[in-house]
Amino acid sequence: MKKILVLYYSQSGQLQRVLGRLKDGLLAGDEEVQCDVREIVPVTPYPYPWPFYRFFNVFPEAVTLDGCAVKPVDLADQYDLIVLGYTIWFLSPSLPVTGFLQSNQAKILFAGKPVVTVIACRDMWLIGQEKMKSLLAGLGARLLDNVVLTDQGKSIYTFVTTPRWMLTGKKDRFWFFPKAGVAEEEIHRADRFGRRLAESLAAGKETGEAPLLSDLGAVNVNGKLIATERIAHRSFLIWSRLIKKAGPQNSRGRNMVITIYAVFLLCLVLTVVPLNMLVRRLLSPFGRKKLARAVEYYEQPSGR
Repeated sequence: MKKILVLYYSQSGQLQRVLGRLKDGLLAGDEEVQCDVREIVPVTPYPYPWPFYRFFNVFPEAVTLDGCAVKPVDLADQYDLIVLGYTIWFLSPSLPVTGFLQSNQAKILFAGKPVVTVIACRDMWLIGQEKMKSLLAGLGARLLDNVVLTDQGKSIYTFVTTPRWMLTGKKDRFWFFPKAGVAEEEIHRADRFGRRLAESLAAGKETGEAPLLSDLGAVNVNGKLIATERIAHRSFLIWSRLIKKAGPQNSRGRNMVITIYAVFLLCLVLTVVPLNMLVRRLLSPFGRKKLARAVEYYEQPSGR
């Protein structure tokens, strides 16, 4: 019997539902599979919905991978495969997931183990997954696959719908904006990944280096957002240092700088981001090969 660990942290419950469907697929076939589902729990819980300043107070730590303290997770001795589910906070893995991966427990759990990452987020996850690759490599884990489910709305709409969801808990349609979050159909279809994993485990493929989820539509990179995400991350690195220097979390100094940053970010979203997207579209005929290579890289290891 193969033993699988599904490990995650989910605030809104969306990622938990995605992983629930993946587990349904794992257990649907005739293969002998044991699946343990464990939630990562921070010592100090994070609120949902987020108060405005509490949300931005975790920004510097998320960007610089300064993970939070987490409670020990009740685990079996050995697993044949680990499915790690995480969301994106400020183009980085969420703080509880980062915190767990930096714990002594993770050093033992992930050493030499094959891992499948599962992301549910808005639409900018490339930098976050690059950071995740680095964290897993530091633990000696083997990343075999990556699954990414993104919000159903167009990118320009999610600049409004996602913050509204995070700060108010409301994800319904309003005005001309679509519903926030991953489409229900996409969540329901996540069981296909579980079925493939069960088949692969039965054949012992998890011991190899080849991806297990190829040709299932696990990842679809929006090439138009690659440059935008890289620019945003460089900005995040600068502002994270400034906010950290202003004081500890929830201090008056940090909140003052956060207020300035929030205004800056709003102006960035309304001006620089659309302008950058327009310029990239105009220049795209001259850089198609370079963009294609970048898309191919970020879609690995699973591909479309």
